Amino acid sequence: MDFLIKAAQLLLALSILVVLHEFGHYLTARYFKIRVEKFYLFFNPWFSLFKKKIGETEWGIGWLPLGGYVKISGMIDESMDKEQLAQPPQPWEFRSKPAWQRLIVMIGGVVVNLIVGVIIYIFVLFAWGEEQIHTSDLKAGLTVHPYMEKYGLKSGDNILEIEGEKVLHINDINSGLLVRDQHNLKVQHADGNIESIVLPDGIDYELFGEGAFPTIGLRHKATTIDVFGAVKTDEKLGVENGDILVSVNGASKNEVSFDDLFASSKDDATITLVREEDTMNLIVQVQNVVDLKKVFPAFCARLLPGDKIIKVNEQGIEFFDNIQDELYRNKSKEVNVTVLRDTSELTVSAKVTEQGTLGFYQVKEDYIDQDAFQHIDYSFGSSIGRGVSRGMMTLGDYVGQLKFIFTKKGASSIGGFGAIGNLFPPTWDWQIFWLNTALISIILAFMNILPIPALDGGHVVFLLYEMITGKEAPQKVLEYAQTVGFFILIGLLLYANGNDIYRAFFGG
Repeated sequence: MDFLIKAAQLLLALSILVVLHEFGHYLTARYFKIRVEKFYLFFNPWFSLFKKKIGETEWGIGWLPLGGYVKISGMIDESMDKEQLAQPPQPWEFRSKPAWQRLIVMIGGVVVNLIVGVIIYIFVLFAWGEEQIHTSDLKAGLTVHPYMEKYGLKSGDNILEIEGEKVLHINDINSGLLVRDQHNLKVQHADGNIESIVLPDGIDYELFGEGAFPTIGLRHKATTIDVFGAVKTDEKLGVENGDILVSVNGASKNEVSFDDLFASSKDDATITLVREEDTMNLIVQVQNVVDLKKVFPAFCARLLPGDKIIKVNEQGIEFFDNIQDELYRNKSKEVNVTVLRDTSELTVSAKVTEQGTLGFYQVKEDYIDQDAFQHIDYSFGSSIGRGVSRGMMTLGDYVGQLKFIFTKKGASSIGGFGAIGNLFPPTWDWQIFWLNTALISIILAFMNILPIPALDGGHVVFLLYEMITGKEAPQKVLEYAQTVGFFILIGLLLYANGNDIYRAFFGG
């Protein structure tokens, strides 16, 4: 059911945005008296789910939900209608219009997507307002990723300003460090001292490569184990609370390196465990092995849901970030974990993963500084300024993070429809739906203007060439570019969705 709700939200959001994007092309084309032969939501190879001709335009819904299109007369597009292009240009055709008019038609969809994103932000802010968390109001400070200790920052510190601006939300800090190239921090340490810290150039790539994001968060004292990563999907694994792991694929748990075992899992795994004095074997299917990997350290250590962690390597635990810090310092090493089970203390040995985790989810608790949350309501007039600002900031942050695509970690992080679908919650929430729709609209605007043949940006490049040189690009060049661009897009689509499938089966 969760999957269906997420899929429905994604389909509705994309349908709205695709129709509006294509209307951007349609309206500008009609304004310049260019004939639009087809207007389709989704693609319709071989057949259409619905179609109706009104005037000169066939309106329809295709069966392949990968976007949509308008077929503009006399334009080299994905239809590759060479028969039409072989005829003399007609007054109503795209190719017979001045270059500046064709340019406006081509950027029409991008402009609409950008405007739609901003308008949605305006109305969401007007209807629901927004939450702000002023760091100057925090009493317990922030949770800081332990990687930042080398730069003089640690949990309990408070970041009051970034680049001289007061922090209104912790997302401002995370985005500033990772994608906005902001390095200057005003920090109040736990002892009350205030210090200016200047982070080095390249800190963004450091944090991304280390996986140290989000870098900043709010503190809480949730140190009790709720469930293991695998037990959260115990209907797939058959693992139950209290089971004692004996071996994996015949190898004793003390001899198994889970990093090696699960690095490239291609087969089912057999786990042997003891349940209430009975020894039993469970077959873990290959697509669920990643869940076993997540739970492996905690499972081997015989930690149990309900255990309250009070020490790690004799380090007393007060906040959850104390656990994170100690595990991070001991990545791929053995640690002693002391827990309070019922009324008794128990110390067990556990092997920390190379990511610095043990494989459990903690019981949820409220953040300590709940009083720092501020709900801001906006009048319609003030929501306009804030909505425009938020839209432009969203665009800037998205463009800023694209630099990571050219790293090994970034290339493997690219996602397709699965990743986009996971933006939506498993329950229908209209505020979150419209916020995600605004984000996707702005992403579509930017992606479509990229200078890739077959995208709007590819056409724009050739039109700018024509306007600068006074010469049209040869039709054959446009046809070849369209074909190459099509295969580039198909390749990117397969790669991105292939990453989604790989992560679903093997984690990462």
